[in-house]
Amino acid sequence: MQQQPMQNQSNVMPQPPNIISTKDHLYLQDMLSWNLLAMKKAHFFAEQCQNQELKMELEKTGQMHNRHYQTVLSHLQPQQAQSQPPLQ
Repeated sequence: MQQQPMQNQSNVMPQPPNIISTKDHLYLQDMLSWNLLAMKKAHFFAEQCQNQELKMELEKTGQMHNRHYQTVLSHLQPQQAQSQPPLQ
């Protein structure tokens, strides 16, 4: 099988479209749900943990998922994102 050279695959949109498809909406909803659930689980398990090193790593993991959640949310609400600093 002969490989063809990669063509320009930088199909990056300069800005997001004004509307999103139903499929995109469902994917974004899932992404928000997954990050929120992962954040809650990491926090729950950190509270149960007695090993301080592991507890700190779980808290860092929960904070990472919270940042991801807030980032996606800020892209979906651009008016509010401009007036509020992101959560850290």
